[in-house]
Amino acid sequence: MIDSLTERQEQILRCLREVIAETGEAPTLAETARRVGLSSKSAVHDQLGRLHELGLVVRDDLHHRSCRLS
Repeated sequence: MIDSLTERQEQILRCLREVIAETGEAPTLAETARRVGLSSKSAVHDQLGRLHELGLVVRDDLHHRSCRLS
């Protein structure tokens, strides 16, 4: 499963791990986009959706910083 990740998905997953380790909470979509070099929050949203489908993150779309690592 992990072998099927794109480079961008790996970057986003790494970003999540780093920010959660540093701050104790997930980054916002804008923070994630900035850290991985994307200009679009929707691109991050799409990639997080794929990571969720793969079972690597858990998301609650009702909350601002709701992404957790599985």
